[in-house]
Amino acid sequence: MNMVELIGKKKRGGALTDAELQWLVRGVADDSIPDYQLSAWLMAVCLKGMSPEETLALTLAMARSGDTLDLSSLQGVKGDKHSTGGVGDKTTLIVAPVVTACGMTVAKMSGRGLGHTGGTVDKLESIPGVSTSLSAERFVDIVRRIGLCVAGQSGELAPADKKLYALRDVTATVDSPALIAASVMSKKLAAGADCILLDVKTGSGAFMKTVEEAEAVAGAMVDIGARASRSCAAVITDMDVPLGRAVGNALEVREALQTLRGAGPEDLTNVSLMLCARLLELAAGRDASFGVRADGCEAAARKALADGSALEKFLEMIEALGGDAAVLREPDGLPRAELVHEVRALRSGVVTRMNAEGVGMASVLLGAGRLTKADGIDPAAGIILCKKTEETVREGETLALLHTSSGELARRGEEAFREAVSIGDEPPEPRPLVYRLIRGMEAQ
Repeated sequence: MNMVELIGKKKRGGALTDAELQWLVRGVADDSIPDYQLSAWLMAVCLKGMSPEETLALTLAMARSGDTLDLSSLQGVKGDKHSTGGVGDKTTLIVAPVVTACGMTVAKMSGRGLGHTGGTVDKLESIPGVSTSLSAERFVDIVRRIGLCVAGQSGELAPADKKLYALRDVTATVDSPALIAASVMSKKLAAGADCILLDVKTGSGAFMKTVEEAEAVAGAMVDIGARASRSCAAVITDMDVPLGRAVGNALEVREALQTLRGAGPEDLTNVSLMLCARLLELAAGRDASFGVRADGCEAAARKALADGSALEKFLEMIEALGGDAAVLREPDGLPRAELVHEVRALRSGVVTRMNAEGVGMASVLLGAGRLTKADGIDPAAGIILCKKTEETVREGETLALLHTSSGELARRGEEAFREAVSIGDEPPEPRPLVYRLIRGMEAQ
């Protein structure tokens, strides 16, 4: 086998065999295939797609490309929740501690920002002292002690995916359904969870722009999970408008903390509670002795928010990751931007469009994300949305607050933000926050 032949085969629309994909993944893992050839192959996959059999073979090869976590020694049902990426999507920071407070064990590997979307690891590391770079042994030890750990992907856990993930970010090959499904599920399978809930986004700020595209990715991932004997489901949720009102790392941590205290934005709270309920239902279905009944999952999640147990579980995790939980109990403990710039409405009316991808890219320009994999991130940068789609606004009223480090970055961010937002006279058709639940291969 050689890489030129595999690139050509895929470029012509051919299907790679299991053996060819296993050879390719070994070459990724041992660095014997150069980045320029992998980039060409990734683009060919984006243009020609992959069959379900290819996607499964790629997933399993990447999951086996390094270590796998054995969580069998940990008590309870082990759960994992993954989002396909969005803008303002800080639900992991809420869902993970809530379901842990309800009796689930959560061992979750998360990624960094990818394109216009934010990464959970970047959000956590905006908290002073927190490090999410853990050995597998320390990761499992934290889960054993407190029932919860969200950390960066281990260098030895699905290492082939980690390398391809970084290349996809800088070669415009992020949005391939097959590559998304294989990337997500290789990490999920290698990480060893019993129950996997997939939050598959659709809309302007998602990699899947239509519900149909999201269903295709969700179905592929759920099918992979079922073949691997995991309890797996996917929820199609909206990402046409940013979730919540905060976009940017430290800003999103603040909003997640508000939500854990019961005072978060309505859309973020509702989506988070729905995800909690679906993940707890998977646990209840897998283990009859699980402490929450299938018909009481949402009530249990709401109780964990109301009684403060979810917040305390989150703070425990921050301490375990090296952070100072006292910082999160203070309103000014997180990083704050040197400059806060107001974007004011140029006319009165109603916000008819707030393109989530455009808002995400404006946040990147402010310093909150990466344009290349070598870029640094300003943890304090980002956007607070004072108005969102369907809300009325008066001329001169503040649409958004841009948090950044300089006037030049604020200027660039404002220009991008204005391109993403439209104000008109009639409100747009409302979009649902949640479209459907997928179990197996059937929409429910």
